[in-house]
Amino acid sequence: MTTTFKNHSAPTTTRGNERMRRIAQDLLRPSGIWIDGDQPFDVRVNDEAFYDIALPLGLTGLREAYVDGWWDTDQLDVLTYKVTSQKIKLSHADTLTLTLANLSGRFRNRQNRKRSVQVSQHYDLGNDLFQAMLDERMIYSCAYWKNANTLDEAQEAKLDMICRKAGLGPGKRVLDIGCGWGGFAKFASERYGASVVGVTISQEQVNLGSSVCAGLPVELKLEDYRELSKRDDKFDAVVSVGMFEHVGYKNYRNYMKIVRHCLKPEGLFLLQTIGGNNSVVAFDPWLSKYIFPNAMLPSARQIAAASEGIMVLEDWHTFGADYDRTLMAWFNNFDRRWPGLRDRYGERFYRMWKCYLLTCAGLFRAREIQLWQIVFTPTGMPGGYASIR
Repeated sequence: MTTTFKNHSAPTTTRGNERMRRIAQDLLRPSGIWIDGDQPFDVRVNDEAFYDIALPLGLTGLREAYVDGWWDTDQLDVLTYKVTSQKIKLSHADTLTLTLANLSGRFRNRQNRKRSVQVSQHYDLGNDLFQAMLDERMIYSCAYWKNANTLDEAQEAKLDMICRKAGLGPGKRVLDIGCGWGGFAKFASERYGASVVGVTISQEQVNLGSSVCAGLPVELKLEDYRELSKRDDKFDAVVSVGMFEHVGYKNYRNYMKIVRHCLKPEGLFLLQTIGGNNSVVAFDPWLSKYIFPNAMLPSARQIAAASEGIMVLEDWHTFGADYDRTLMAWFNNFDRRWPGLRDRYGERFYRMWKCYLLTCAGLFRAREIQLWQIVFTPTGMPGGYASIR
């Protein structure tokens, strides 16, 4: 994974750079951020090309330049929060890039069967990386911090809430779409007596997860979710945690049909997903290029439309602010354990991964993106569904 700015020519003129510096400082002033200031969230410019090349390319250019070391800050999460909450745009390039991506997304299915396998590149980076960063159960999705003090406690609280929302208990059969490294499957089996079938497109996840769940009534499979439409057996519950972000808006409705096909008539479907405030058909260009290939965030309207006439929406729980705290915990783990990862991944990877985790934390803090747990039933629960928090 490399950025586009690694090799660059010298900036055109010092006068031009000074003009760009003044423009950038004027734009940043409402957020209280200063260029080469002494606050921990201020921007420190290390390469004059920051003004001539990176700034005109907006947020994408700034991220590229950060990975290349052209600028630094001690609090990237705070800087992102301040800029985002003030709705500051350093360039029109971001709007143009997203407009072009949206146009492309309307004519192409970026998450078709062939393209969807690309996302496995992220989850197959290395189990050592995720073991260093995540909690002891290796849960790679937003934790629930309501009554928790540590990441392990918050992830266990989230898993327990999912099991209760999905009505799990002894003898229940559960389908886990996007099962990760088997953390939920192991928890549901050991704590609630459920049997679990999990599917993922990551071979690394299947290998480690199968080992973690050995001896339990758990089966983890390397399988695209679309293959589930061929199953004849039905499940008491379907859960999908942190996977819907890879489905794509052209496939949302088919996804809901597949879930409905797999559920018993009285079954429950719990969907946990990151969500966007606006309905779009493209994703953040930098994150799509370097972190999550072909991902996109659904809006509330898109999810509701996809389920209409297929399932009944019973409950909608939002706790996106908890993802800020989760991402900060992940970064602290990653940063603390980086010396053991450095030789394999390298310094440029460190800056890229840091940029991913901390800018996303800032976006959740600014409520620019959300986190939802949604419960559906095939035909509506008699007497209503009792919300669990």
